[in-house]
Amino acid sequence: MENERVALLLPGSHAYVDAVLRMLTAGIFPIPLDPRLTATEQARILDGLAPSHVVRTEEELAALVAPLPPTGLPLGRPMHCTSGTTGVPKGVYSGPLSPQDAAALVAEERDLWGFSPDDVNLVLSPLYHSAPLRFAMGTLLAGGRIVIPGPFDPAAVTAAIEAERPTTMFCVPTHLQRLFAHWDEHGRPDLSSFRLVAHAGAPCPTDLKHRVIEAFPPGSTWEFYGSTEGQFTACRSEEWLERPGTVGRARPGRLLQTDDDGTIWCTVPPFARFTYFGAPDKTAAAWRDTPDGPAFTVGDLGRLDADGYLYLDGRREDLIISGGVNVYPTEVEQVLGTCPGVADIAVYGVDDPTWGQRVCAAVVGSASASDLEAFAREHLAPPKRPKEYVFRDELPRTLTGKVRRNELG
Repeated sequence: MENERVALLLPGSHAYVDAVLRMLTAGIFPIPLDPRLTATEQARILDGLAPSHVVRTEEELAALVAPLPPTGLPLGRPMHCTSGTTGVPKGVYSGPLSPQDAAALVAEERDLWGFSPDDVNLVLSPLYHSAPLRFAMGTLLAGGRIVIPGPFDPAAVTAAIEAERPTTMFCVPTHLQRLFAHWDEHGRPDLSSFRLVAHAGAPCPTDLKHRVIEAFPPGSTWEFYGSTEGQFTACRSEEWLERPGTVGRARPGRLLQTDDDGTIWCTVPPFARFTYFGAPDKTAAAWRDTPDGPAFTVGDLGRLDADGYLYLDGRREDLIISGGVNVYPTEVEQVLGTCPGVADIAVYGVDDPTWGQRVCAAVVGSASASDLEAFAREHLAPPKRPKEYVFRDELPRTLTGKVRRNELG
């Protein structure tokens, strides 16, 4: 099975993380996917990745990994999927790593986050997302343990903090907002066991950031900036207090640079390089050679100050971040554009105090909101379904036909 790909379409669990580690140890590449994906979405993703197995149950997972060796050194990264301007999901593929590069990949995460045998990692996000899976894997590889309370629920998370005394936690700002709202009503638990609380995935409101710093132990809170493709920065909250708005400096072993238009490029070590599986043109567009080695971009815009601290000036236009989940307008448009009665459609994000952004759609045609909602339920996973439909006689477009999304919100 070496170098084969295995799609995982089941909820996260201890067995799930163990299976991912054992597959990577054997040189097999798991493809973690949202089990809520509709049949339409599954077909769009899996057609391009051609997995040898599609696993949907714990029983199937157990049977698949039974003949594999126990967890050792992972010889690659899980193949997470991203979409983008084309709307066609792409697998981010590390390829098989040499033992030297594989060891360097594990060491980078361990050294940055301080994973140790004493760690207890509290898992808040679905494990098909790259960051929570990475933190869980790093903890287990260091000899620690993980706690999975289940689908995010503030009461269950609070109970897990009290019972399990976790030392580390990855979260998105929406998690933190919901936790503080729960704690304001029911009382805040003892948070003194935490040595690391890392958040990412979406911009963190300033007032929430200050609450996090005040509530958790001094020196324990971090923010980092990255993408499915790779990691750019890490930033202690104390650095953020000195430079409000920054997402930090380049992670160790990486270099950042920005073009005149603000496009961010990151030079990475060999073990952090990737291709878009089966998409050489898209891979070539994401990479360029620099005097310090190959650098990649995901199209985000930012600026660097004199000390190398990065400030984001905007995510790429083709991305909505809702509750820390990436939603690509083009993908949603391609699906909803096939709904009967839709003549034209544009999907865009609107600022939302709870979710960061919420997904909305401007529609031209005879389809009603109820028609579109029913069609979305059948063909799109929950995070991608628009929360609001606005009906127009026509969409605002440039002379070249591109939708002016900034005029839709």
